[in-house]
Parts: sequence; C-alpha cells; structure tokens
Amino acid sequence: MLSEFRQFIAQGNVLDLAVGIIIGAAFTKIVNSLVEDILNPIIGLLIGGVDLTQWKLVIKEAVGTTPEVAIRYGNFLNNVVQFLIVAWVIFLIVKAANRARLSSSLAPKE
Repeated sequence: MLSEFRQFIAQGNVLDLAVGIIIGAAFTKIVNSLVEDILNPIIGLLIGGVDLTQWKLVIKEAVGTTPEVAIRYGNFLNNVVQFLIVAWVIFLIVKAANRARLSSSLAPKE
C-alpha cells in the first residue's frame, strides 16, 4: 500500500494540483491585498471617505452583551470584487493558454 501511495503522489497530476493550490493561495493573498489596501480606499475616497467594509444594515441593535444583528453587505461587495478580479485573471490565463495551444498546433511540422 505504501508503494502505491508513493506512485500516486509521484504522478504528474497530483504534483501539478499541489503546485496549483499553493500558487492559488498565494494569488488569493495578493488579490485580497489589492482589493482591501488599494481599491477599497480609492472607492471610499470617491464616495466620500466611506469604508466599504463598514457598510451594513443593522436589523437589531446590540443590547448589553448581546451583539448586534446586521447584514454586512459591504463585506459582501468586497468579496464580489475579489472574486471578479480572480475570475478575470484566470480568464486571461486560459485565453493565453488556448491561444498558445492553437498557434503551436498551426505551426508547420518538421
């Protein structure tokens, strides 16, 4: 069983997947920083100095030690922006890969 496991781990697909997950996690940190540290302050400045992450609809105010109940739609908008950035970059990467694959298949064979 151990040798089968080693063979499974050594397969290219598993290694490619591991590399993809690691790069994806690092890319997510970059996108989060882009949205939170660069885009949100600019958007906030343009709309009057408001921090998007603070936008919320309070359903029930905090009472004593009971916290407020609120719909935090600012955080939701923040996550939507992050998703759109990641989706756009992935689209561009896939488009470039497809173009490279198409051009290599059209190249004259020797």
